[in-house]
Amino acid sequence: MYLSIYDFSSFFQSIDNWLTSTFPEPIATIIVWILIGVSAIAFTALLGLSLVYAERKVAAWFQLRIGPNRVGFQGVLQTVADITKLIMKEPLTPGTSDKFLYNLAPFLMMLAPFIVIGALPYAEGLQVMDLNVGVFFVTAVSSIGVLGILISGYSSNNKYSLIGSMRSGAQVVSYELSAGLAIMVIVVMSGSLQFSEIIEAQRDGWWIFKGHLPVWIAFVVFIIAGTAETNRGPFDLAEAESELTAGFHTEYSGIKFAFFFLAEYVNLFIIVVLATTLFLGGWMPLHIGDWEAFNNIADIIPPIFWFLGKVSALIILIMWFKWTFPRLRIDQLLTLEWKYLLPISLVNIVLAAFIILMGWHF
Repeated sequence: MYLSIYDFSSFFQSIDNWLTSTFPEPIATIIVWILIGVSAIAFTALLGLSLVYAERKVAAWFQLRIGPNRVGFQGVLQTVADITKLIMKEPLTPGTSDKFLYNLAPFLMMLAPFIVIGALPYAEGLQVMDLNVGVFFVTAVSSIGVLGILISGYSSNNKYSLIGSMRSGAQVVSYELSAGLAIMVIVVMSGSLQFSEIIEAQRDGWWIFKGHLPVWIAFVVFIIAGTAETNRGPFDLAEAESELTAGFHTEYSGIKFAFFFLAEYVNLFIIVVLATTLFLGGWMPLHIGDWEAFNNIADIIPPIFWFLGKVSALIILIMWFKWTFPRLRIDQLLTLEWKYLLPISLVNIVLAAFIILMGWHF
């Protein structure tokens, strides 16, 4: 039997009860908002620092070198030193740029990840808002980020930035179709857009195991499309250093550049959390048939550890892509989406609907 001692709901409910009993309701609500906002900012900052360090270590592993190893134990403070340097550097603004849009773009880049993080489930009861249309909300809000890329390229008045932003716009708009159709396969299987219900539907088995071939196809398509949407290698054409200097953020420096850099890694985390929640059972433990001894041991492990383990494995997988495959050309990237992934996704969702109609899923 799955243990409920790791449910965070009672903990947060006790905090809410204390606040409402101590302060007037409007003040208590404001305090809750402040606590959630500060927690989101701190979590995002720590997440960015951790993933940058992990990226460097994974890259070093694949390239048979050591990686960061000077600042702090095993180089763990190297990213802290780098972000401190970026904060202290002067944020220069090109004289011929559109000042308002140029300064607005970095904040738009960070706006979508901040909003989406609150709608994602991390463990039982550990979620800011469990919307009944959570999947639709996340897919809709996460599309805002491309506006920051397009605006940054246009407002910089730099040809490299403009080309990079136009590439990114075409790339994100294209791959969002396949990613959305892959998500719809799980929505069809679960019969719900609410994350908590999708996870609950996987209590007796993750969709990747009990959803048959359509879920496997959807999972592969989602990982490829998610990698492309986050502008990571081998799909990093928007910031191709060998061609476009730094792409859409060529003219940015200091903390504004840090926002673009941080947004990439937070978006990577969001894609991985979505894949974990939809396909790999979220925080649900791994159960194998009637193996009661194994299943009981799996239930003892806290759900947050299951969640972090799955997320870490997928992050390493996506980083593996970047440091293994060569960068695609823009025509190859669009051909992959429009000629292969999109037709496969369309056929796949029809196949998933047919399996549900016939009742052939587990």
